[in-house]
Amino acid sequence: MPVPKRKRSRARRDKRFANKGIKVKAFTHCKTCQDPVMPHAVCKGCGHYKGIKVMVTKQERSEKRGSKKRAVQKASSPEAPQVEQAAQEPKE
Repeated sequence: MPVPKRKRSRARRDKRFANKGIKVKAFTHCKTCQDPVMPHAVCKGCGHYKGIKVMVTKQERSEKRGSKKRAVQKASSPEAPQVEQAAQEPKE
């Protein structure tokens, strides 16, 4: 009859039961954008928590940066068209 060669340690034994208590987490939907959200957490899509805006989203930050870049380009753009016009004129 087969018998184990060595006693199985407590750590090895208990590893089998380590995941026994894991359960599937419940998701809810954001009230403003209907994205799936973990309960009691801020929506990453719109930045709302319980219907109140509490966080600036990644998309809003990128739009703000883009508008700043456009403003900087407009400020420096009067010089750029003159250079382009000079390059387009035929040289004699």
